[in-house]
Amino acid sequence: MIKYTPDFSFETAAAARGHKRICGVDEVGRGPLAGPVVAAAVWLDPNSIPAGLNDSKKLTSKKREALYDQILEVADVSIASCSVEEIDEINILQASLRAMERAVAGLKTTSDYVLVDGNKIPTAFGLSAEAIVKGDARSLSISAASIVAKTWRDRLMVDLAQQYPGYGWEKNAGYGTKLHMEGLSKFGVTPHHRRSFKPIHNML
Repeated sequence: MIKYTPDFSFETAAAARGHKRICGVDEVGRGPLAGPVVAAAVWLDPNSIPAGLNDSKKLTSKKREALYDQILEVADVSIASCSVEEIDEINILQASLRAMERAVAGLKTTSDYVLVDGNKIPTAFGLSAEAIVKGDARSLSISAASIVAKTWRDRLMVDLAQQYPGYGWEKNAGYGTKLHMEGLSKFGVTPHHRRSFKPIHNML
């Protein structure tokens, strides 16, 4: 098992090849049974990078919340999502890529190079891009994007949990935990459930 620590080497290498504005993009929420898929794009100022950035899954929620605020203060950040309806219509992979496209397009200053977490590059970027497997643990820009996307989505699911109690979204963020499955059998399917996902599809 390789242990990664995110650094700025991918960004530096892209800059050395002549790129001026390099951003990182990541999405969160492919696996849940409920809620949108959310992506964030982040351009970090090389002279003002918050300390402690890492793959959002390796950080406590308290640490993520603190970093989220720091990133928003010093970076160019864009957050975008793909709705449950879109996920059901075009499938979760395409929806994830579409959310990433929207996030990159939403940056205040246009990037000319995108570092993408994973192994697929959204076709609609129209920009030079590089897919980095485990990018959220290797590139500081992607780490920042993963923290922003996860924090924003978790907050959204907490809000939705207040409107639809009983599914445990405030704890499970829409993933199919025991509590979520029990809620489904007790209260049924909500408008925020992904109807194309097997457990929901089977219930309907």
